[in-house]
Amino acid sequence: MIPFIKKIIIEVVNLRNKDKKLPPSSASFDKSVRNLEVEVAHEISELFILFLGVLSASFGLKGFLMPSGFLDGGVTGISLMVNSLSGFSLSLLLVVFNLPFLILAYFSIGKRFAVKSVVGIMLLAIAVALIPFPQITDDKILIAAFGGLFLGLGIGLAIRGGAIIDGTEVLAIYISRNTSLTVGNVILLFNVVIFMTAAYILSTEIALYAILTYFSASKTVDFVIDGIEEFMGITIISEHNEEIRQAIVDNMGRGCTIFKAEKGFAKEGQTREPFNVVYTVITRLEMSKLKTEVEKIDRNAFIIMTSVKDAKGGMIKKKPIKKFDK
Repeated sequence: MIPFIKKIIIEVVNLRNKDKKLPPSSASFDKSVRNLEVEVAHEISELFILFLGVLSASFGLKGFLMPSGFLDGGVTGISLMVNSLSGFSLSLLLVVFNLPFLILAYFSIGKRFAVKSVVGIMLLAIAVALIPFPQITDDKILIAAFGGLFLGLGIGLAIRGGAIIDGTEVLAIYISRNTSLTVGNVILLFNVVIFMTAAYILSTEIALYAILTYFSASKTVDFVIDGIEEFMGITIISEHNEEIRQAIVDNMGRGCTIFKAEKGFAKEGQTREPFNVVYTVITRLEMSKLKTEVEKIDRNAFIIMTSVKDAKGGMIKKKPIKKFDK
């Protein structure tokens, strides 16, 4: 890590220990510094990914969709529609229309996620207002296809950075947790209403191009994050399996399963050593937090991530996501 940042981290840990009146201990101090280093490194990485997502989304909007009056789905589509009808600033509309969903994210998902989403949406509004992206093409098919591609890339990168720049996903997650509908079904229904409204208020042609834009954007988001509604099955192999198990239970509020296993890498005649394997199922939004918690304990842990299309029972749907966001 950069020496300047590490020096700040050490000073922060010193201040925390003084505030808590903890006795000086070299081992505990080093562990606190290391944990904070991991958290800072992950936050910087996620903010950089979020920043790239904002640039991509703003390029899709100003370089393709806005000059031609095209729409997309979700909150961004509503903002573009109102902008086309009223001439109000798109930057202002993006903030105003996303605000209710950010409040919902704060109470249903967690403070950390909501704060990062506020940062993402504010950055998107600033980028749309200030960065002079040129109009790329006049071809309507290219506008719909590549406008959706860059917008979807931005949304996907933002989610990988632990935030959202379009509040539709938050509403979909909230509704899916309280009904039998999936996240994908909720987003589809929400966008059908938007496209029907666009066909009635603007024109059928614009609505059809909006569907094409949405299709391009949604496929790009799927490509970037493999589907926001998917769960992740995580297998963790580490010598510090008990500490990792405790971190998943205490710090994330999630359940896990311990498999009894043996080390397979052994020569003929050698005894295979027994050890425990930790397995847990989390949402994709919790993935960055889990990596942070594991890296605090064991940088060399072997983590296997697999996509889980759905999960039933257990703690995954019974406990709110905000439990991991303390």
